[in-house]
Amino acid sequence: MLINTYAIFGADGIIIRVEADIRRGIPGIDITGLAEGAVREARERVRAAFRNSGFVFPLDRVLINLAPAGLRKDGASLDLPIALAVMTAAGLIPQTGSGTLDAAASDEAASDAELLVMGELELSGRIRPVRGILAATAAALKAGIREFIVPAENAREAAILAPGRFAAAATLAEAAHILALRQETGSLPTGTMGTGIVVSGGAGSSGGAGRVSSDGSLRKDFAEVRGQERYKRALEIAAAGGHNLLVFGPPGTGKTMLARRLPSIMAPLLPEEAVEVTRLHSLAGCTFGTSPGETSFVAETEGRLIGHPPFRSPHHSASAEGILGGGKTVRPGEISLAHFGALFLDEAPEFRANVLQSLREPLEDRVITISRADGPVRLPADFQLILAANPCPCGRLGIRSNQGGQGCFCSPEEIRRYWRKFGAALLDRVELRVAASSPEIEQMAKPGGEHSAAIARRVLTAVELQRERFKKTGIRRNARMSTEMIEKFCLLSGNAETAFRTAAEKLGLSGRAYHGVLRVARTIADLEGQGSIKAVHILEAIQHRRQGDDPYDVFSAGSL
Repeated sequence: MLINTYAIFGADGIIIRVEADIRRGIPGIDITGLAEGAVREARERVRAAFRNSGFVFPLDRVLINLAPAGLRKDGASLDLPIALAVMTAAGLIPQTGSGTLDAAASDEAASDAELLVMGELELSGRIRPVRGILAATAAALKAGIREFIVPAENAREAAILAPGRFAAAATLAEAAHILALRQETGSLPTGTMGTGIVVSGGAGSSGGAGRVSSDGSLRKDFAEVRGQERYKRALEIAAAGGHNLLVFGPPGTGKTMLARRLPSIMAPLLPEEAVEVTRLHSLAGCTFGTSPGETSFVAETEGRLIGHPPFRSPHHSASAEGILGGGKTVRPGEISLAHFGALFLDEAPEFRANVLQSLREPLEDRVITISRADGPVRLPADFQLILAANPCPCGRLGIRSNQGGQGCFCSPEEIRRYWRKFGAALLDRVELRVAASSPEIEQMAKPGGEHSAAIARRVLTAVELQRERFKKTGIRRNARMSTEMIEKFCLLSGNAETAFRTAAEKLGLSGRAYHGVLRVARTIADLEGQGSIKAVHILEAIQHRRQGDDPYDVFSAGSL
């Protein structure tokens, strides 16, 4: 009997066929098919799980083949399929039965091709949860596999795409019983076996949308931040159009505080977007526990689609591999986990220069291609970049004299070296730049302004306009418009065209910056429900573009 399973590799993974053969010889287990460490160790886990579950392991030579044999396999999720394959080969699970299975439906190859099994075994025989269940079900359904046996703790995750098509088991004995029933009756007994878990939901379910993550991100509101109206406006435009943003200024001005409130105004994901985002987080193991090293909405989303755009905030010590993805077995990095959401790099100049510069291609292509000996792997990375930085290494550049204390301690060369980490090529891809200054005492005493809910309504209206505008084009937001789309959708009034031409010549905009201003202006017009771009929209877009190339722009932050 053949058992299918799944191995993580890139964004899609691969379907693995587990074959077992028992022959006379010295007792032992041989595993072929480029099995890596965790898979090779399955020999001992499976043997102990057999004994502790009340089964007798075959006292013969057991050969396990993992096909296709030319691809490396790693991970403990192959434990359960290996164990069930050995059971069927040893006759511990009947190959045929006297149930309702008729002759046409008893074709073994056809039956086996429709079953996928995943699970890690403990020595006691208990089945541990594994990562990638949602990705596995998506890949299996695409390959024509219609039934699944999964760990009990992954039941809710399996129910997202395969409701009524899976059985969940908590122990090896339960999994064997499920498979025996399937062999006897011709169908899988769906649900759970003695776990007490209630499974509900189906494809497109977004019951997890709006759940509060472990850091309480959903409770953070724009109204809690005093002042910084220009920065708040830039975040609103960024949320509506998917634009990249840079904010820089002295410490304590609210750069990080406001950036972490961006998710509170972002539009919810569409069902198909939620499936893709959740699948990527499933591959990273973020759907049945707290996601390490992040501040996001995806923690505690077991068994639910991630209905809100992810917000990733890695530490500045992160490696290029951690940001871009990769590893011995290629897995998504932070830019892929921020797919359809935002990647926030706080203290951006503290990141390694090669990490910052490696973001340029994904920002353009919306995918990251990682080359390996086994072949290139493409991971989706349609994210918007949010950068926050001090204007100099000591952080005091831009602090006004009336605020007391010493001025900047950095030399001009130190400031240039610090700012040079961004590089012109990366900054040219950032459409919105904001210089933040310390708020005045009068501002601190005033109410914080609009609540996130009011801003979110405007953002959602603008996003709905874009969804209708770019229907069936593969484009999600204005920030992704091609040159042809800009010519079609960014129609300027007479005054707007004159103002834009004058500003472009005065600022010496590059070709990318030229189109970036038009994309931002289109988003501003969408926020106001305007069909054409007016001069006021162009002027505001220019204002958000004119700063950021020079750290000394922070001195003019309060005068713009």
